[in-house]
Amino acid sequence: MQHKFAAQLYTLRDELKKDFYETLRTLSKMGWKAVQIDGLHGYPAVEIAAVLKETGLSVAGMHVGLDRMTQELDVVLEEARLFGTTDFFNHYLEDELQNEAGYRLAKRQLLEISDKVKPLGFRVGYHHHEFEFELDVDGKPALDFVLEPEGNRFIYPEIDTYWVSFANRDPLAYMSKFPNKIPILHLKDMSADESRTFTEIGNGVIDFEPILKWGENHGVEWYCVEQDYCLGSPFDSLETSFNYLKEMTGKWNK
Repeated sequence: MQHKFAAQLYTLRDELKKDFYETLRTLSKMGWKAVQIDGLHGYPAVEIAAVLKETGLSVAGMHVGLDRMTQELDVVLEEARLFGTTDFFNHYLEDELQNEAGYRLAKRQLLEISDKVKPLGFRVGYHHHEFEFELDVDGKPALDFVLEPEGNRFIYPEIDTYWVSFANRDPLAYMSKFPNKIPILHLKDMSADESRTFTEIGNGVIDFEPILKWGENHGVEWYCVEQDYCLGSPFDSLETSFNYLKEMTGKWNK
């Protein structure tokens, strides 16, 4: 199962700005088999693709802003082709759109983009935070509204275990609403203290074993490990999380 763990590159955003290519090489040496792209930081996509090929790293989707999807979709698709991924997810809804009208607009645009790219073999998704649970649209949390199908049209959920927990919901119960519709699942842990901040997988309060077992039975293709902020080296944090996941899942086959 180790090959399904991906490092979300937002964790290493400062390192990427200094040297994108060496950051990828370091992750490969650490044992990661995949990464999730979160911005190119001014580096050429074709050169990033070359280093991905050199290291053997797969790409578990891309995080792309709604503005790029709507204004430069052809460029986004070319990046996806270069990186060998079929998935791109809106990673953050801007502050001015975090209202009822904004969620309606975002859903409409994401469905329209999906209509364009689905025949080409691409999937469009939505990555959430806690604030999508704090506002209702049509009598339901905004995230439920965005993810609710319209006929046979829908947006793929990228459920984030930390943000579901931060919104005082159970991640396993919430993701269970979307069997075989979550190609990429975000794994983040939450500290046990009052700060409820980000921490390494296995060092916090979220029980990941049933989450991963559910994922294996319900179509999850990638488990993407992200830590928004790290007290020390983000490489060390990712390695701690990676080792915990390998140890936990390695016991399943014994």
